[in-house]
Amino acid sequence: MNKIWKLFQYGYIIIAVFFLIDAVTNYSTDKGRAIMSFVFAIFITLVFFFKRYFRKKVEKRNSQNK
Repeated sequence: MNKIWKLFQYGYIIIAVFFLIDAVTNYSTDKGRAIMSFVFAIFITLVFFFKRYFRKKVEKRNSQNK
């Protein structure tokens, strides 16, 4: 089950890269959309780090209980 969560965790990075590419390509034509895509990329990156931190914390706690 942990391997599935790790894959989903890296899915957040893939989505963040997609939004970052979208922001760069649309910056010259639609600045509002580009800024929104950039904000989503930052938010999704923060979610990635939060989930990684929380997963490692749970794994550490579970390994101490064994």
